[in-house]
Amino acid sequence: MASNDTPTSAKGRIHSPASSLKHELRVGKGIASRIASKDAMRDLHNMKASLRLLLLVLLVSALMGVAAWAFLASLDFVTEQREAHLWLFALLPVVSVATAWVYRTHGLRAARGNNLVIDSSLTGTPIHARMAGLTFVCSVATHLAGGSAGREGTAVQIGGTIASNVAQLFKLSGRDRKDLMLAGISAAFGGVFGTPLAGAFFGMEMCTLGKLTYSAGMYCLVASFAGDGMARLLGAQHSFQPIAHVPTMTPSTVALVLICAVVFGLAARLFSSSIRVVKKFWGHRVRSYLLAALLSSLVLMGTYMIFGLQRYGGLSEWMVTSGFKGQTTWYDPVLKLLCTALTLGAGYQGGEVTPLFGIGASLGGWIATITGSDPSFMAALGLLGVFGAALNVPITTIMLGIDMFSGKAAAYFVIVAFVSYLVAGHRGVYPAQRIVTPKRRSLEFDEGDTVEHAIERHHEIVIEGEPASTASNDNK
Repeated sequence: MASNDTPTSAKGRIHSPASSLKHELRVGKGIASRIASKDAMRDLHNMKASLRLLLLVLLVSALMGVAAWAFLASLDFVTEQREAHLWLFALLPVVSVATAWVYRTHGLRAARGNNLVIDSSLTGTPIHARMAGLTFVCSVATHLAGGSAGREGTAVQIGGTIASNVAQLFKLSGRDRKDLMLAGISAAFGGVFGTPLAGAFFGMEMCTLGKLTYSAGMYCLVASFAGDGMARLLGAQHSFQPIAHVPTMTPSTVALVLICAVVFGLAARLFSSSIRVVKKFWGHRVRSYLLAALLSSLVLMGTYMIFGLQRYGGLSEWMVTSGFKGQTTWYDPVLKLLCTALTLGAGYQGGEVTPLFGIGASLGGWIATITGSDPSFMAALGLLGVFGAALNVPITTIMLGIDMFSGKAAAYFVIVAFVSYLVAGHRGVYPAQRIVTPKRRSLEFDEGDTVEHAIERHHEIVIEGEPASTASNDNK
């Protein structure tokens, strides 16, 4: 007789425990097979999406590489013309007024420059295609007339514009759009400076202070190398000054580097604050934007002419060369900072990075002459420290050092990058940067704000004597 514990089917057939186990295994295998099939389909879909995005990154990088080559070639041409014909400095008022009028009447939001690119990357705000053309033409005009500006700002705006419009054309949104935007920034930096490692990290680091966007890492890396490769293929050339001697890491050397890093951080802080002060002065004191453009350009032109400072106009790449040779004085970085603040504060188009290179290298070269250090070593540290602290990009700074000077002095690059970054505080040339990880415990109340809002809060605390915690609560 069958035991009462033996399972029975609906038709009365008796099943052994072994047959029931086999049935359950078959059911389990079927479920597992369906799950595996869904996972495989999802993985296939993700692979297709990643491949599609990678192809779009290559498209953006190729276009940015062409734009970088054209921009660099244009800058070389107008710089040569200006140095041969100093009367072109007389065009400063014309360029200033024309730039102000064009951006006010036809620029839409393009006047926000790199800050619009940051907002577009983080929030999905579209960028009109005309931004690329406006910043290209107006930046070249700035350099033709002798404005003290760089090239990074223009390149990033072009890269951001290309990426935004490609994203709109192919209906990208969310993470895919953000990754493409950051890749466009990387392609711009890598292409215009010939520094693909730094360019890759710049795209991941530019928009958020204290955070690297690792999700876009692969795309930024590909974009930076592709943008640089395309620009070089078309004829773009880049040259970097070598470090003649890297000193042994002794306590005295480290102490000197730490002190210099503090100086570089303070110089970066002064740089960004000076531009902000000049902008606010003209914006608040003169109601007519055209009159403000005219008056600010006359002040800049008068500064050049009265004090004979024409050599500090344009890119002033001689400052880097002289700094590495130890042939700069204490007032070279001061005068370059002054001319750049008057230029960018007046609304001329152009970037900040190349002037920062000149300021940092000349400052480091001068420090070397008074400390007995190797000028090329100290100039390299100055170039990196002032750049990284002003832009709030310490990891990019280290990679830039490796791109430009190889990795022999990498340990010193790390020290300078982070110390100068901390000293600069929540200041910077990009007011729209989001503060994700505050630099110091005393600045934790800035978390989640933009650099612009943080600066305004700190100013209110100084003026009103308000405790930091109170200011924080009022602005959250």
